[in-house]
Amino acid sequence: MTWEIAFVLLLIVGALLCFLHDKLAPDVTALSLFVILLVSGVVPQAKIFGVLANPAPLTVGAMFILSAALVKCGAIDRLAVLLNGLAGFSYFTVIALIVLGVGGLSAFINNTPVVVVLVPVVISLARKMKLPASRFLIPLSYAAVLGGCCTLLGTSTNLLVTGILQSRGEPPLRMFELAWIGLPMLAVGALYIGVFGRFLPKRQPANITLAEEDRREYITEVFVQPGAAIIGRTATEAGLTLARGIRVLEIVRDERSLPLESTASVLAAGDRLVLACRPQGVKHARSIDGLDLAAELKLGLGQISAHEGVLVEGIVAPNSDLIGRTYKEAGFWRRFHLVVLAVHRHGKELGAGATERQLRNGDILLLMGTEPAVERLRASEDLLLVDRPALPAGHPPHHLRIVLGCIAGVILTSSFGWMSIEVAALLACAIVFLTGCLKPRDGYDAIEWNLLFLIYGMLAVGVAMEDTGTSVYVVDRLLWLVNHFVPPEHKAMVMLAAFYLLASVLTEILSNNAVAALMTPLALSLAVQLGVDPRPFVIAVCIAASAAFATPIGYQTNTYVYGVGGYRFSDFLKFGLPLNVLCFIVAIFVIPAVWPF
Repeated sequence: MTWEIAFVLLLIVGALLCFLHDKLAPDVTALSLFVILLVSGVVPQAKIFGVLANPAPLTVGAMFILSAALVKCGAIDRLAVLLNGLAGFSYFTVIALIVLGVGGLSAFINNTPVVVVLVPVVISLARKMKLPASRFLIPLSYAAVLGGCCTLLGTSTNLLVTGILQSRGEPPLRMFELAWIGLPMLAVGALYIGVFGRFLPKRQPANITLAEEDRREYITEVFVQPGAAIIGRTATEAGLTLARGIRVLEIVRDERSLPLESTASVLAAGDRLVLACRPQGVKHARSIDGLDLAAELKLGLGQISAHEGVLVEGIVAPNSDLIGRTYKEAGFWRRFHLVVLAVHRHGKELGAGATERQLRNGDILLLMGTEPAVERLRASEDLLLVDRPALPAGHPPHHLRIVLGCIAGVILTSSFGWMSIEVAALLACAIVFLTGCLKPRDGYDAIEWNLLFLIYGMLAVGVAMEDTGTSVYVVDRLLWLVNHFVPPEHKAMVMLAAFYLLASVLTEILSNNAVAALMTPLALSLAVQLGVDPRPFVIAVCIAASAAFATPIGYQTNTYVYGVGGYRFSDFLKFGLPLNVLCFIVAIFVIPAVWPF
């Protein structure tokens, strides 16, 4: 082993640990690897910068834009209307139609927006069928994942793998090449989910645990009169306490929110206090000398009244402006006229430190506000409210036809070899912008830039593995083990199964794109060492790096439905692991038959 190989292996182990412990965002870890490889000199800088010429991330970004255009033009709204009319059918029929419908849509656009838009629809459908939403949300996520395995456009993982193949001089994946294995998996998955989905546990979202008296609160603003006796006291000293039926949600001074726990949060003249009061609390607040709810003062502050608070759950959207901010920094009261009562991540409340924790994609916020404020938030793209499905927006019909035509054009031109997929995708984006189907700013906002940085960073690691001989070194050790236990005629088959299982396990705990970027160079080196066609191993990596069902962190859509459905980690393991096994069995039979060694 050379020091270069040892260095690269150490970087990979360090990256895996960072991914596992979630201390750093995956894209930050990947970007750090990119920089370390640049400054270390273990690989020539020109080769590291060369990954920026890989067309895969550019194609991924273009598909995010086309997916956003499809959402904006109402394509998913139409599917939502169809799904909402299924309440009279049996559970098996409904689930089978959801899996096939969502899977078919996810085969051509990004999985995440499909699930994001359909979550409230599926919850509403579950209520109509008088069944818990937890028996529909995991199937919704799994359907999107299975559909993404059917085409080259189905998931960013497939586009990443084909980009690596092109950079190594191998033929890229064809548009419908993966359908040979994706469609059988979709059919098996639909049957499994339809039969066993009814046994998913009955779970409830976190806000159900709130006591009934905490649901009957009124949101009100009060302000402190000049010369009041409570000036200089804290809110607690002024009698605004839970014991009195009052919760102080925010203190606003000079349009700035003050931290409640700070010693600086003593009351001053003109302060606005946002209170959540039970009925007796409103009465008590009115009785406190120096607080005004009804009279207009010389400060120019108008009459303030109390409104019954509405509780809703909102999910932080993938491209929300809230990501990376604490909810205090986001200024929920000033921005939305809503207050955050709790933040849940991975099914657990963040607790006392929630105010200092940056929000992430998929976080569940329990919000309280007035009905008008909730309705205004519903139109925002920062949070997805899950209390009921959004009303379908009106869209010019020709916009939808243009977007569908653009996506069909990408499929046809790349399928017949008339144009490379990256050129076709960029051309489609230009047409969508020029025709006004999507504003450029909305398109750029739809791109998950953190995913692109993750891909570039992991591509750099793949280049380092190849250039330093790390891939060959690892493969040699794997073959040494196989040579001791497996007859020569079965080596390729055993290694295919081992590769699939390894990629599947890693995908359950790491980013699927990171797994694909690490495993694809190994697959190519393994085929060279075995003297066989690399295609079967590459296909196995593609499928295993996407078909993640056994954990809520294995795939972004799993994470998204995790908190909304009130699931436990074990729910995914119990229901998803058998599906993982079924997909493995399908892969082991289909891959060698369609892509022989």
